[in-house]
Amino acid sequence: MLLIGNTATAQLEVSSSVPGARRIELTPEGIEGVSEVLVSPGLSTMLLFDSELQRASVELENPQRFSLVDVGQATLRLVPSASATPGERFKLMLRFQDGAAPLTAMFLLKVHPAKAEATIEVYRHARTVATYQQEIRDARTEVLRCREELSRVVSEHEAPGGLTGFLFSEGLGPRRVAEQVLIKTVTTTAANGLGAPIVNSYRSSKRVAVDAWIDVKTGPQPWAAEGATLKARSGEELKVLRVWLAAPIPPGGPGGRVIVEAEAPAASVQGPFSLKLWEAEGPRSITLGNVTFP
Repeated sequence: MLLIGNTATAQLEVSSSVPGARRIELTPEGIEGVSEVLVSPGLSTMLLFDSELQRASVELENPQRFSLVDVGQATLRLVPSASATPGERFKLMLRFQDGAAPLTAMFLLKVHPAKAEATIEVYRHARTVATYQQEIRDARTEVLRCREELSRVVSEHEAPGGLTGFLFSEGLGPRRVAEQVLIKTVTTTAANGLGAPIVNSYRSSKRVAVDAWIDVKTGPQPWAAEGATLKARSGEELKVLRVWLAAPIPPGGPGGRVIVEAEAPAASVQGPFSLKLWEAEGPRSITLGNVTFP
């Protein structure tokens, strides 16, 4: 039997308004399961709908096995003939007149030798085309919002967040971040031709950062900071949150900027500290001593 889209296969059975009748509710979306309707040869079964039917479009499997198929404006009366064998099942599909969802309803008629359901009430939770159009508009709005959020997250990954992001974007306000220049006080211990001619330190309410310009004087390949430690003379180590540089620093070039950001919830955490930077694979590292924070 032909089945078309928007067929109401979800049929919820609740109490009916007619004593002794069974009530079936059709949902627009549909889930698995089709309600069986018990019919019997020579006995009448009446389906009562709350919506008008397309009377000419009722599809019944093996209609010759029924002595009566009477389709009304919102009713369907069925009487199986004597040729209907107990245990047989017949598919029944009806279309509704108003064009709302569900467009169709489907049932499975099961032949019983002596029992038939006399009356069944069928109710639709109908949805108009306008409600589906609104749902599509809402979904498109949500997709657009998600795309904008994804774009924001990607942008934040391209440009660092936190205190590092403020330093990177040069969006510092005099009351938000304190700065200290360390060019004259910091000491440098470098391996394999690294230098740090410019070093500044910063503090926000809960974080500190060291902003260093790193020169790579020699080497077979560019240098990139893979990790860092920020350790006090007492051995206490601040938790490093991120090590950021825009791109690997080529040997013999103008150098590159490296920012190390760490947690420092206590304003009393000032230093001096030792900052060590190293590359992922290779011996080149640099240690900046006597690092203090404002």
